[in-house]
Amino acid sequence: MFRLAHVPGVTPAKWVNVWTERMSGVPITLVAVPAAEVVELLRNGGADAGFVRLPVDRDGLSVIPLYVENTVVVVPKDHAVAAADEVAIADLIDQEVFHPLDDTIEWTVRPGLTAFTRPATTADAVELVAAGTGILLVPQSLARLHHRRDLTYRPVPDAPQSQVALTWPTDATTDLVEDFIGIVRGRTVNSSRGRTPASPPKKPAQRQAQKPAQGSRRGAVPASSKRKGNRPR
Repeated sequence: MFRLAHVPGVTPAKWVNVWTERMSGVPITLVAVPAAEVVELLRNGGADAGFVRLPVDRDGLSVIPLYVENTVVVVPKDHAVAAADEVAIADLIDQEVFHPLDDTIEWTVRPGLTAFTRPATTADAVELVAAGTGILLVPQSLARLHHRRDLTYRPVPDAPQSQVALTWPTDATTDLVEDFIGIVRGRTVNSSRGRTPASPPKKPAQRQAQKPAQGSRRGAVPASSKRKGNRPR
């Protein structure tokens, strides 16, 4: 079995589908884990590899950065920000902005005003935004994950972005981990850097019908007993 951890907002379906097709003999199990706990889970052997949001403490871990997500601001649908196609950090200077404890965006200077509380999770912060007590900046996938009918979001192009990466304990780089790395990197089954699944056993060669030896055919008449025909004159 291969255990794959993933943090909220990261959807590993496309890689899992390839694994299922290519490694049908090895089941893959998904382990959903909060962003703040994924590194500890990997170090304690709770998963073989995981998708994380950078930055993380890389001590003892191997990390492959994958893609960057845009940052968006989540607001009530009737909020003034919702009227714009996109928002700049400067537009939020007078807004109370929630900063959940599981926030993975690296801010040099946090935008807006500090909200009256710091929620434990992004999900808690979304509930507070829906109550009209502040706004929230998150990676776009998290805004989609916590979608509500009474909320909307707009891109913030000049905000720091969140990067997703694949990581695993360096001293536990097993063959299965190498196989999954190959899938994430887009390697084919026959790639020289990936392990090639064992070839299916060959079918036994079909026995070819033996041709009867010359002169041994059933019903053949020995040459000596053939009647000689009369020669034409």
